[in-house]
Amino acid sequence: MENAFITRSYQETQRVGAWLAGRLRAGDVVTLVGDLGAGKSEFSRGVARGLGITGPVPSPSFTILNTYEGKEKLYHFDWYRIADPQELYDIGLDEFVGGDGVALIEWSQRAEEVLPKDHLRVVIDKVDDNTRRITLVPMGAFRTIELEENKA
Repeated sequence: MENAFITRSYQETQRVGAWLAGRLRAGDVVTLVGDLGAGKSEFSRGVARGLGITGPVPSPSFTILNTYEGKEKLYHFDWYRIADPQELYDIGLDEFVGGDGVALIEWSQRAEEVLPKDHLRVVIDKVDDNTRRITLVPMGAFRTIELEENKA
């Protein structure tokens, strides 16, 4: 069975993120890959809601990292503006990735060399204005997350 969802609204994309959050645990690293406007931030909001985070969840585009407290800590990264991977080490990347919370990284392809080998890659493809294909790809020894009849 392919590990993919089709969503037809930003609300459905958020629901898939919330569904995934229920299967994550401290130390997990989730990378989000997709073009600008694909839905990475909406997916991230869903993960945050699924972890019990109730406040606003803006994209951390200008701050690189936002931290939230929920059922698990959430370290929400946006690497879009990263010019050099050293910037990530300067903000203490090794304290957050694979640590005491879930690390969720938008635009992870900007600094793939600093990612742990074992992580979950979430690929979000824009099919049309409303439709997204969200594919879960375990990398390295990251555990497989079954889709349970492809429903969120």
